[in-house]
Amino acid sequence: MKRETLVKIFKFLFKHLTRLSYEGMENIPAVGGVIIATNHMSRLDFPALFMVSSREDITALVADKYQSYVLFNFIIRTAGGIYLDRSKADFSAFSTGVDFLRKGGALGIAPEGTRSKVGALLEGKPGAVLLATRAKVPVVPVAVTGTEVSVKQLLRLRRPKIHVRVGPAFTYPPLDRDQRHDLLKKYTDEVMCRIAAMMPESYHGFYTGHPRIKEIQAELAAAHQSEPVHL
Repeated sequence: MKRETLVKIFKFLFKHLTRLSYEGMENIPAVGGVIIATNHMSRLDFPALFMVSSREDITALVADKYQSYVLFNFIIRTAGGIYLDRSKADFSAFSTGVDFLRKGGALGIAPEGTRSKVGALLEGKPGAVLLATRAKVPVVPVAVTGTEVSVKQLLRLRRPKIHVRVGPAFTYPPLDRDQRHDLLKKYTDEVMCRIAAMMPESYHGFYTGHPRIKEIQAELAAAHQSEPVHL
């Protein structure tokens, strides 16, 4: 199956089975290497992002456990996904990701490192920061809400509401070797707070009460984010 066919199937399913809305997609650069950093609460998160993004080259870092699932493996390979072994420092996947970004690709990654099963943000890990600073590409934060209950609602023959909100792209200063540990923490908190700032407080999880969230929310309000678009 071609990638274009897969996207058409996703669009058909999301249009008829969900109520998907999105805003701020213009914040994703049309060309050039970029990391799409999103929260992760459901297996529907990345398909939703694939569908509403105009980037034909967008793919994602995916846990290698999905290689053992025939359907998921087929979809991931069709979409050009990069498998990542989360049980260790997977230098091969990291190198592949950096090379993909340097060649101008759009790479989706969940900074939390795994799917949240509590319906809220988990503590972020430094993988997205390391990729962004090594490849020297901007990061676009994305907040996806509604997917955490979507499967249950679908099983009850209800159309779940899913919302994808994309924030402005930003770049990290280079990592200072002498302050590497502290900067990794600071930079990771920054992307997670940017994601949290676009979500209701009930989703903030680990980052509940973080002062940076309100600062970012004020910046977004001043910038007048675009109105939601419904699929």
